Amino acid sequence: MKFLDQAKIYIRSGDGGAGSVSFHREKFIEFGGPDGGDGGRGGSVIVEAVQNLNTLIDYRYQQHFKAAKGGHGMGKNRSGAASPDLVLRVPVGTQIIDEDKETVIADLTGPGQRVLLAKGGDGGHGNAHFKTSTNQAPRRADPGWPGQERWVWLRLKLIADAGLIGLPNAGKSTLLAAVSRAKPKIAEYPFTTLHPQLGVVRSDEAEFVLADIPGLIEGAHEGAGLGDRFLGHVERCGVLIHLVDGTSETVARDWRTVRAELAAYSPMLAAKPELTVLNKCDALVETEIASRARKLKRAIGKDGKLFRVSGVSGKGVPELMRAAFAAIRAHREAEARKAEEAALGVETAS
Repeated sequence: MKFLDQAKIYIRSGDGGAGSVSFHREKFIEFGGPDGGDGGRGGSVIVEAVQNLNTLIDYRYQQHFKAAKGGHGMGKNRSGAASPDLVLRVPVGTQIIDEDKETVIADLTGPGQRVLLAKGGDGGHGNAHFKTSTNQAPRRADPGWPGQERWVWLRLKLIADAGLIGLPNAGKSTLLAAVSRAKPKIAEYPFTTLHPQLGVVRSDEAEFVLADIPGLIEGAHEGAGLGDRFLGHVERCGVLIHLVDGTSETVARDWRTVRAELAAYSPMLAAKPELTVLNKCDALVETEIASRARKLKRAIGKDGKLFRVSGVSGKGVPELMRAAFAAIRAHREAEARKAEEAALGVETAS
């Protein structure tokens, strides 16, 4: 299945049905009076987040979505039928953004979450509604209210606990394949990963979701390489795992390049907890590992922890995954505290 994380769609809710002008006609009933029914409500457009979807490809080939109109009222006080709502199903993690591509209308982060994007028009009143003691034979009926229409953007940000970042060919796909059942494309040339990949990692008794993001190069925030469009997929992560190719002669500069692109994209993303990894240690001798580890350690600072790992041989991988889960658990606890404090604040205000 082709991966698509952004789509622009047009939506329109249904118009309400028109009311009816009708009078009761029956033998031996001389003054039957008005009996025109009301029109039915038009269908609304609703977006729902569902599980087991991880792409917006359904909105690539169909971009216009219109709910049905409400039924018209009829005589004998028969109201028009209300039309069913049109429900658009999207992956969990989808943001709905206004046409200006800046205003976030909704952020669907949990399965079952729904948002009303366009409300269906109400049905018009039939002439029976306007009957009064002074106007016993009204000939007035209202048309249905029109539905709403708008263009919106759907933007998917994958829900992952940890994200793999780094330059192209840093070994991210190899590491993901080593720690999960994911089968990303692996090759010796750069940009083998063209879209994010997800894998479920089991570390001891713990389990978390790991995302592999296509490699960044210098100038990615200006569109170089694959650009920074995929960095949105790690904005929800609790920790970033920054892989540096140990076979490179410029490990410190490689680390700084990716850090600069993160900061240019979003200061909040750059501030996330990060585990720095000197990867591909299986291709180096101990003296080379020690030398490059020292250079990288100077770049990240004394407070930063450095892991020496080989995704091919598995050396150092279990320790890295344990550290990643510890950071994820701390992130989850912090998010839970924030949610609890926000709930207490709402209760206090009410």
